[in-house]
Amino acid sequence: MFSVEEINDPAVRALLTAVNAGDREGFFAAMSADATLSDDGNEQNPTQWADQEIFNAGGRMDAVISQTDDGRSLIADYRNDLYGQMRTAWNFEVADGKVTRIEAGQA
Repeated sequence: MFSVEEINDPAVRALLTAVNAGDREGFFAAMSADATLSDDGNEQNPTQWADQEIFNAGGRMDAVISQTDDGRSLIADYRNDLYGQMRTAWNFEVADGKVTRIEAGQA
């Protein structure tokens, strides 16, 4: 188990550091302008999803259980005020130093 600061991929690390800091601006700065997102296989609007699941709900990645694909695939303990604590799986695509796709879901 380790912290967000120990994630290998710098773009993913920046995005999740912003999540834990409640830094909405930093979160979107770490993403490409045309980034896409799915949650449990359902396509979502990234802005609406982030506001609902993270920034308006006290979202936080408490611990990273494992990382593969050089830090672009994670199993982590995530919590927010909507659903409480849950084990989650995260897959990220990155291009030119920005996150271009997030696939999040329960692990």
